[in-house]
Amino acid sequence: MAESSVSFLLDKLSWLLEAEVNLQRGVREDVEYIKDKLEHHKAILMVADSLENKNHELKEWVKSVRKIAEDMEDAIDEYDLRLVDHDQQGNNICYFQEICFYFKTMIARHIIASNIKGIKSKVEVISHRRPNISGVGSSSSKSRSPRLDSQGDALLLEEADLVGIEKPKKQLCDLLFNNESKREVISINGMGGLGKTTLAKQVYDDPEVKKHFKIHAWVNLSQSSKIEELLKDLVQQLHILIGKPVPEEIGMMKNDELKRLIKNLLQSRYLIVLDDVWYVTLWNAVKLALPNNNLGSRVILTTRKTNITELGKDFHLEFLPEKEAQDLFFRKTFQGNSCPPDLKEVCLEILQLCGGLPLAIVAISGVMATRKFEEEWKIVCRSIGSEIRGNDKLEDMKKVLSLSFNELPYYLKSCLLYLSVFPEFHPIEHMRLIRLWIAEGFVNGEDGKTLEEVADSYLKELLNRSFLQVVEKTSDGRMKTCRMHDLLREIVNLKSMDQNFATIAREDEQDTEWTEQVRRLSIINSFRNVLKQNKTIFKLRSLLMFALSDSLNHFSIRELCSSTGVNLLRVLDLQDAPLEDFPAEIVDLYLLKYLSLKNTKVKSIPCSIKKLKYLETLDLKHTYVTELPAEIVELERLRHLLVYRYDIVSYAHFHAKHGFKVAAPIGNMQSLQKLCYIEVDQGSGAIMVELGKLTQLRRLGIQKLRKEDGPTLCSSIEKMIHLRSVSISTITEDEILDIHAIKPPRYLKQLYLSGCLEKFPQWIKSCNNLVRVFLKWSRLKENPLVYLQGLPNLRHLEFLQVYVGETLCFKAEGFPSLKVLGLDDLEVLKSITIEKGAMQGLKKLIIQRCGSFKNVPLGIEHLTKLKSIEFFDMPDELLMKLRPNVGRDFWRVQHVPTVYTSYRRDGGWDVYSLETFGERETDSNHSSAKRSLELPTLWKV
Repeated sequence: MAESSVSFLLDKLSWLLEAEVNLQRGVREDVEYIKDKLEHHKAILMVADSLENKNHELKEWVKSVRKIAEDMEDAIDEYDLRLVDHDQQGNNICYFQEICFYFKTMIARHIIASNIKGIKSKVEVISHRRPNISGVGSSSSKSRSPRLDSQGDALLLEEADLVGIEKPKKQLCDLLFNNESKREVISINGMGGLGKTTLAKQVYDDPEVKKHFKIHAWVNLSQSSKIEELLKDLVQQLHILIGKPVPEEIGMMKNDELKRLIKNLLQSRYLIVLDDVWYVTLWNAVKLALPNNNLGSRVILTTRKTNITELGKDFHLEFLPEKEAQDLFFRKTFQGNSCPPDLKEVCLEILQLCGGLPLAIVAISGVMATRKFEEEWKIVCRSIGSEIRGNDKLEDMKKVLSLSFNELPYYLKSCLLYLSVFPEFHPIEHMRLIRLWIAEGFVNGEDGKTLEEVADSYLKELLNRSFLQVVEKTSDGRMKTCRMHDLLREIVNLKSMDQNFATIAREDEQDTEWTEQVRRLSIINSFRNVLKQNKTIFKLRSLLMFALSDSLNHFSIRELCSSTGVNLLRVLDLQDAPLEDFPAEIVDLYLLKYLSLKNTKVKSIPCSIKKLKYLETLDLKHTYVTELPAEIVELERLRHLLVYRYDIVSYAHFHAKHGFKVAAPIGNMQSLQKLCYIEVDQGSGAIMVELGKLTQLRRLGIQKLRKEDGPTLCSSIEKMIHLRSVSISTITEDEILDIHAIKPPRYLKQLYLSGCLEKFPQWIKSCNNLVRVFLKWSRLKENPLVYLQGLPNLRHLEFLQVYVGETLCFKAEGFPSLKVLGLDDLEVLKSITIEKGAMQGLKKLIIQRCGSFKNVPLGIEHLTKLKSIEFFDMPDELLMKLRPNVGRDFWRVQHVPTVYTSYRRDGGWDVYSLETFGERETDSNHSSAKRSLELPTLWKV
């Protein structure tokens, strides 16, 4: 992990040396010396994570390197803070001002030079104490070669000892026995400890499998496996299997010769299992030796990654369901007996921590089996992190979960450790995490990509490596929130504490010992615990607060973390905090890059916000800010300006969304990538022209557009060649939305239009990348489906008062990728026809407030993948036709697992299944019959 700190620092040192900065004499040479020495030390740091716990000398040395990297980072940031004249604008400074500025900062220059000389001395000391690289290298290779005990044990388990394996075993056998004659590759993937090896071994040893495949071989791999070793192992196994002596010259053969030999041996139907494949390169080299002999041969890989094979079949192993997890835990903990009543509650808490991970359940059951009293169980439950650190019985589990972390490249280690700042069970927002990573400096630039796109690739890589789980997806398939498995989180938390990466302050952990220096601080529930830390030195780069119970009306960041502890702050995240006023001291945090006041009650932003020259993200979503000061446009580095809130009454109300006004040339903010939602009804002509200067925009949200400004807006949008998402709303629902002249951006994926359309915009039908289209209050007389049905990637379509016709027909082969369809308030709609072959992938259908619609959609029975239908506030005549065993059209929807209907009641919505629909008046409180919805629509964008 020190590798990450050093690599991050080296980037900053390169900037310092390349920039035209006025360093004192000798300082540049000192910086170059520090940079060269740290570059030299990177090789040993790359293997330190997996070795430092076994080598005390190495651990202390790595700690020293990390401390030097942090001190040097502080020195550079102090340079940034002290030697930049925050009162001057641009380069229009006279000679006299330059002289004044030089003398004003002379003391600061001297201090910085002195600090860097001190750091140079420390670098010289650690360079002399550098551990023996060759010794470390050899121990590294030895430490990685053996299989972990837990993986070896998986090969010895009997099927009678296993829980929950029957279903995945059958599914995997079905894949092996299918009628496909060409060679197929099946990748069993999932996080460490899920039982991938166990499942593969049970299938491999099954008598029917052995009978079906004449040739079969099992190859054990590890992180350090080499292609040559793998090929030799496979050659030896195959020779033994067919009863031939292993060639003596095998030890001298090159890889190509070994591959040809294997190909010649695999002339019958074969099954090869490669257990624990870590790298794509390894598989790509081995697959050339496994011939496609058109005999139904199969290859099984077990891996923690989901992208090992290009054309193989992914078999993602899931966590154990709750019942099976309980069975396994009780069997192992109580030796087959039932759980004692007094331990039932704490048992369930521990099982929740295990999260259905078989390795964790087995390991922790071994620990709990020796504890007989409830209080002992509760202590373990409260302190699972320290238990993992100190209990030998959990060592294998710790090794398995740590192995993947140690293998991560340095830039992903920082990103993963950052997740420790979020509370347990807290879904982490996709875009929030990406913006935080960028503000922290964890994301490296790549040619042709924005930092956001690079960060998104980091997130996907962590998903592919099974570090993260998707909690919630958007309707078009994108990840919305994610989280870590609870026990993996404990492992990451331990590493974060060991390496002083982040400090977590909780109200319920007041006795926790703090580190000497705090660089990232996450405050959960209350900041009272922070105020007691008199001996702690705050050198904060990030300050985040979650679920605060304290009032922040008189909140002071400087009082919280000492007067000097926040000067270098880059991230300030006060989302959800009980805050009503903008804290005035924020504008003095000159290096701040990320500021979030989301979901607070802040009403205004001061003009002095312009002092935050480095600010990249300003998140004011769901605050009461409705106008930004003109000075906001001086923040030329701002990439994400997010200011809007929804009226909670109903998202389907035209004026439900509120944006912001700004009286300034918004076109000056040319770094903007996201601008949502700007109200353009005042001085709108000039604003439309200004928007055309924002050529880096990826997302644009426009509110209160007037008809006469439509053509100018179209002209501006044409210049936004990177645009992915556009939302446009007119000033009133009767205002004409004139956007017919747009030449659509090539990458446009999401389109939200609210306002009256005289005719359907023809350009939409050519936007082949669109995945979401929401149209509201269009009031079209022509059928909009004609223009939308050919869009190849459209996954989510919503209509609200879009069409005034009586019939809608979904043509065969239309909407090939559609997953979600919502129809709302189509007043005169009387019938829907779905031709066979239309919307073949549709999973969710919502129809609401269509008062004239009284007949079941004809052809709905053709939608075989439909998972749910929801009717909101629809005529009883329609719903009675769908009641099971009573309605004449029930047969059309009997294949759909979930069909609900609802009615507004007491300000909310009561939702009934069709089975109980007829009982709604006589038994309106029947808990199994209904659930309550706060909002009936999907209009929230």
